[in-house]
Amino acid sequence: MTQDPNEFNPRIIAEFRENDGKVGGMFEQITLVLLHTTGAKSGAERINPLAIKDLGDGRVVVFGSKAGATTHPDWYYNVLANPDVTIEIGTETREVRAHIAKGDERAAIWEPWKLEAEVFVGYEQSAGDREIPVVVLAPR
Repeated sequence: MTQDPNEFNPRIIAEFRENDGKVGGMFEQITLVLLHTTGAKSGAERINPLAIKDLGDGRVVVFGSKAGATTHPDWYYNVLANPDVTIEIGTETREVRAHIAKGDERAAIWEPWKLEAEVFVGYEQSAGDREIPVVVLAPR
């Protein structure tokens, strides 16, 4: 059963901020960021805790898995509309620009990630025909 992000995310965000970017429980072995986006329709700030893969050079990747749902997460549409976003990583805040990895770039990130974080294999299967977005966040 998927948890309601309106109830779940605020708890994760609070724990992240109270513990210098560390979250326990099911996220204990995962590096998270808080992704700040501007709502594509509302223009309001939105914050989502997301797992990342560090690419080096200040670049990180987030994945629009939405726990294997057949639709993209709302934050994905926000990033498409407004790619200049902010992330909180550890105790640091960074201004970054998002782009959607496609083709060979996506495969080079996604395939090793599934070996690293096996839960994403199940997410990919559950998503059906939907390709899970791989979003690169690079310093701006």
